[in-house]
Amino acid sequence: MSSDMLPLLSKALGETVYMVVISMIIATLIGIPLGVLLHTTAKKQILACRNFNRILASIVNAVRSIPFIILMVAIIPLTRLIVGSSIGTTAAMVPLVIASVPFIGRQVETSLKEVPEGIVEAALSMGATPLQIIQRVLLPEAMPGIIAQLTTVIISLVGESAMAGAIGGGGLGDLAIRYGYQRFRPEIMLATVIILIVLVQIVQFAGNRLAKKLNKK
Repeated sequence: MSSDMLPLLSKALGETVYMVVISMIIATLIGIPLGVLLHTTAKKQILACRNFNRILASIVNAVRSIPFIILMVAIIPLTRLIVGSSIGTTAAMVPLVIASVPFIGRQVETSLKEVPEGIVEAALSMGATPLQIIQRVLLPEAMPGIIAQLTTVIISLVGESAMAGAIGGGGLGDLAIRYGYQRFRPEIMLATVIILIVLVQIVQFAGNRLAKKLNKK
């Protein structure tokens, strides 16, 4: 590989990390409360509301069922409205966030379901409010599982950010398509794949370590 490609690879990696980190922060801030709502409004839970839960779950399932490549194209008008453009790393974060929020919501809901009911019942018997139960019982108890699930979401975001390169989203995917595929330079394709693999390995390792550290069992 020529030396002129190293700055391009470095820039593309920076764009990918930027997309993934910012998208993950925004999606997590929305997705965790969404997961809490999905769990606590379900039948026999502390904020049980059957109709609300069904509507919310239907919306989440509908968004999750849309393939990411279709979602990116379908919401181009919304992306332009929010960031003023439909191309570039900032624009790519809009579909990344929208795709990740329902995924995180369901993952958080799954983790919360694993919290023993006896702990919640004990908190209720001591007069704890639903908000106190969420803050002091459900989330702390489920946090190792939530971290493990969020690690999976980050890895998914890495792959989706590469896919965003197909429509000018920047990052490693864009570099692989424009310089590797379109210019018939397989060494660039190989380099981007290796970088993505290493990035995923680092994320998985860090996520596993953090989840293990938070696990009190």
